[in-house]
Amino acid sequence: MKTLTFYVTLLVFSFAHQQVAAQEVASAETEISSEEKAREFFEKQKAEIIEKEKTKLKYQIERINGELERGELTKEEAEKQKKEYAEKHAKNIENKIAILENEMELRDRNDDTSENYIAIGGKGKALDININKKNKYDNRTTSDLVVAVGFNNALEEGQSLNDSDFKLGGSRFFELGWAWKTRVFKETNWLRLRYGVSFQFNGLKPTENRIFVEDGDETYLQEFALDLDKSKFRMDNLVVPVHFEIGPSTKTETEDRLHFSTYKMLKIGFGGYAGFNIGERQKLKYKEDGDKVKEKLKNNYNTNDLVYGVSAYLGWGGATLYGKYDLNPIFQDPNKELHNFSLGLRFDVD
Repeated sequence: MKTLTFYVTLLVFSFAHQQVAAQEVASAETEISSEEKAREFFEKQKAEIIEKEKTKLKYQIERINGELERGELTKEEAEKQKKEYAEKHAKNIENKIAILENEMELRDRNDDTSENYIAIGGKGKALDININKKNKYDNRTTSDLVVAVGFNNALEEGQSLNDSDFKLGGSRFFELGWAWKTRVFKETNWLRLRYGVSFQFNGLKPTENRIFVEDGDETYLQEFALDLDKSKFRMDNLVVPVHFEIGPSTKTETEDRLHFSTYKMLKIGFGGYAGFNIGERQKLKYKEDGDKVKEKLKNNYNTNDLVYGVSAYLGWGGATLYGKYDLNPIFQDPNKELHNFSLGLRFDVD
C-alpha cells in the first residue's frame, strides 16, 4: 500500500512539475513575442520618421530651386537656405528618434505591454502613436453625381433616321446616377475606371398621330381615332454603367497630400451598361367633345426585362458629348427588332 501511495504521489508531483515547466516556457515565449513586436514597431517608426523628414526636406529644396530659377533668390541665398533646412530636418530626425528610444525604455521599465498605442511626449504635451494607424496621403477613389440629357430614338437594322417611326426633336432621354472614379495606376492618372448606378429614362414620340397598342404577344403602332396633342412612350431602366476613362490630368503634391485633377482636361470614356427595365408607360393628350383629356397608360407592352448596351463620352472638364446604344431589342419576339439609342450631353464633377 505504501509503495502504491509513493508511486501515485511521485506521479502527481511529476505531472505538476511538467505543467509548471510548460507554463514557464509559454510565458517566456509570450515575453519574447511581445519584445520582438515592440522592436519591430520601433524600427518601423524610426524608418517612418526618417522618410517623412526626407520628404519635407525634398519639398523645401524643390521650392528653393523654383525660386532660384525665377530669379527670386541668388545662388548664395539658395545654398544658405538649403543648408539651414538640411540641418533642421537632421536635428528633427535625431530628436524624434531619441524621444522614441526614451519611450521604449520607459515602456520596458514599467512593463507596459500595450499593443496598440505608445505615447511620446515632453513637458506639457503628448503625442499618441497608433501602431495600427495608416497615414492618409492619397485618395485613389472619388465619387460624384452624374446627369445626362439629350435626344433619343429607335431604329431597326438598316433603317435610316429619315424613315424613323419617332420624332427626332421630340424624343428625348434623361439619366441620373452616382458614379465612382478609381485611378487604375498608383503613380499616374492617365487611365481611370468609372462605375456606378444610374436611372435611365428613354422617351419616344411616335409620328403620324400614332400610339403603341398591345395585342397579346404583339406590340405595334396604330393610328389614334382622335387628333393627338401628345403621344409619348417612356421606358425606365435601372443600370450599372462601367467605363474606362483616358486622358491627361494635373498633379498636385504637397507635404501631406497627393491629388490628380482632370478639370478642363480632355477625357475619353468607353464602356457599357447592364441592368433591368423597371417600367414603361404611355402618355396621351387629346381633346374629346371639346374637353382636354390626359391619359397615362401603364402596361408591359412586351418589352424586354434585361437592358444592356455600349456607351461612350468625349469632352473637356465636367461636360462631355455622350452617346449610348441598347444592344437588346426594345420588344420581345415576334415584334420588330427596334434598338434604342441616345445622343446628348453628360455632366459630372471632377
